[in-house]
Amino acid sequence: MTEAERLAALRARLRIPGIVDVHTHFMPHNVMRKVWAYFDQVGPLTGREWPITYRAGEDERLATLRSFGVRAFTSLVYPHKPEMAAWLNAWTAAFAAVTPDCLHTATCYPEPEAKTYVAEAVEAGARVFKVHVQVGAFAPDDPLLDPVWGILSDARVPVVIHCGSGPAPGEFTGPGRIAGVLRRFPRLPLIIAHMGLPEYTEFLDLAARYEDVRLDTTMVWTDFSEENAPFPRSEYGRVRDLGDRILFGSDFPNIPYEYAHAVEALERLELGDEWVRGVLHDNGAELFDLDRPARQ
Repeated sequence: MTEAERLAALRARLRIPGIVDVHTHFMPHNVMRKVWAYFDQVGPLTGREWPITYRAGEDERLATLRSFGVRAFTSLVYPHKPEMAAWLNAWTAAFAAVTPDCLHTATCYPEPEAKTYVAEAVEAGARVFKVHVQVGAFAPDDPLLDPVWGILSDARVPVVIHCGSGPAPGEFTGPGRIAGVLRRFPRLPLIIAHMGLPEYTEFLDLAARYEDVRLDTTMVWTDFSEENAPFPRSEYGRVRDLGDRILFGSDFPNIPYEYAHAVEALERLELGDEWVRGVLHDNGAELFDLDRPARQ
């Protein structure tokens, strides 16, 4: 069976209309090219090779996702310096306007202008934000982000945030600073990317404490991640109990294995079809109210 056929069979068995993938990357061509160049060098940086499985043009990548039965996905972008986020937001807004199955995505950086362009993005219909503490090399509790967290908390717009210390720790990664943000903004709807890899337990603690904290499965439980950062089996019970707040993420196209492997890895946990159904579709469909038309 082809990869698309395997995924079609799985969707049919689970009786879901498609996959909701909250962690995919579509970016301006020059930015994506630089991201791929980084992963091409990741072996020297982290000691592991990281081949890009779906390195292709934008149209081909879109066709691939759709062939996998992905119903909705994101265009996660992230700035690594000031005066970049607003430009990225303009690109993602234009991309979402011509790509109806892509959730209108936006981003931010700790800078004085952030509160203005974040408010503008929300007003323009952004449905999810991306924040990358590791690549941006900034503290999530930077005072310049306080207005941003307030806006997103009030607007109930989820934030996919890479704040765990994988694949390599950064100065501001880890659960401590995120815990501080949540103490001040307890209704902030965060989606912890990669389940907080490798600080799984600590980020599960935050999800247990704050009902608006969710986690995405990006790369977790795959053979690639289990080799160096295995998810503790002792936490499977909490993963099951928090099942309605766990969302599927893939990191497409920047993954060193087949997309289907990340989906099939969920079934290997043996947490039941209802849990897998929620993670792959129902939780994301509910969070993003997929039957509601996006704002124009």
